[in-house]
Amino acid sequence: MNNNNQASNWLGLASAVCVITGAAGGIGAAIARALVEQRAQVVLLDHDADGCQALAASLSETSGAEVVALKCDIADSQSVQLAADWVNERFGRCDVLINNASVLQPGSLAEISLANWNRLLEVNLTGYLLCSQAFGRLMLANQAGSLVHISSIAAHFPQTHSGAYSAAKAGVSMLSRQLAAEWGPQGIRSNAICPGLIHTPLSAAFYADPKVEQQRKAMTANQRIGQPIDIANAALFLASPRANYVNATELTVDGGLESMLMALIPRPGYESPATRR
Repeated sequence: MNNNNQASNWLGLASAVCVITGAAGGIGAAIARALVEQRAQVVLLDHDADGCQALAASLSETSGAEVVALKCDIADSQSVQLAADWVNERFGRCDVLINNASVLQPGSLAEISLANWNRLLEVNLTGYLLCSQAFGRLMLANQAGSLVHISSIAAHFPQTHSGAYSAAKAGVSMLSRQLAAEWGPQGIRSNAICPGLIHTPLSAAFYADPKVEQQRKAMTANQRIGQPIDIANAALFLASPRANYVNATELTVDGGLESMLMALIPRPGYESPATRR
């Protein structure tokens, strides 16, 4: 192997069979692109069959890699198992699962209907379990694999008027740790990523007003809103053999948002030079 090939496979993901849920857009699509650049074998799962297929075709055309799109409802155990069976038949293994699919619904806890509460939990939490079980069985059979679950900083702080979102994401973080504890002895790693403020189709409406976007930027130490590639870069590291001794952890990727509370509290005489002007 020449030096260029060694450099391009620094993460050790070349030829790895990687499955991504919620892959049609946003963070999922960014992770897919990043994995293709690492010469991984990528399987895209999404309930949006057209969007998923369009992304697979685009990635295959531009990279020459084989990228497969499968329609899958991760809240439906049969749909998930069919996808896992297809992956097993085609590749004989699953090396990486990125649990990324998510929905967001507004609603106060005083008024949210049970149907809306359950639907969000079905996708944002139960779906992660179903995919972990189905694809995890393939990993357990090979005594190797990596699970990466996209959680949220909403797992750490209540996201008000968002129904079951915070509860579900907190559940994802604990699910990840429990999977690591139960499957670690069998060679399976499980880690979670907690994104902060990220530009995605799911959050696009929040940035329609430039003033709101500027206010949000000011709440981060980096003074910018994150992009899907910021999460993709973290996901690739956790998925890769480079993170072989990283297990049961949460990686917060928020541009320093969680460290900004004291900086946002007015304290006369302690402002930075920039805020005094």
